[in-house]
Amino acid sequence: MRRILLTGISGVGKSTVTEELARRGYNAVDADSDVYSAWVAVPDELAAAGTPVTADRDWVWCEDRMAEPLSTTQEAVLFVSGCAANMGKFLRQFDQIILLSAPAPVIAERLRTRTNNPYGKDPIEIERVLALKESVEPRLRDVANHEIDTTASLEQVMSSLLHLVQAP
Repeated sequence: MRRILLTGISGVGKSTVTEELARRGYNAVDADSDVYSAWVAVPDELAAAGTPVTADRDWVWCEDRMAEPLSTTQEAVLFVSGCAANMGKFLRQFDQIILLSAPAPVIAERLRTRTNNPYGKDPIEIERVLALKESVEPRLRDVANHEIDTTASLEQVMSSLLHLVQAP
């Protein structure tokens, strides 16, 4: 089985792409859901780095919860979408990492208008996400095998994604 990580900062379309993959019959997991993630207390040294959601807590992937989908061998391909401060622990378990990205104004508008997740409605949250675009997205780009700009139509994004996954 091939394991594909779809990552990127909030508002790039990870959930939308994951939902579309599932709709098309693929095994697709949203790791940023409360099924696989949880709020945790953040040590002072991490809080000082400026990446937690709030000064004292962050939303991270739970190792025990992530073990189940990552150990599955039933499907030919497993898509996992998400982005978490601790996802580095999981990167070796993926055969391919695909960064989903979009320009800052597009991300800000998506956050303001999205209906599937309350995160990003507050201007402070939008400001945080745009700061992460500058600080975290380059690190995601460094570990990614490919990048897809999600300003294209969903059909074009899906076509690009499935082409990358099927390519040798």
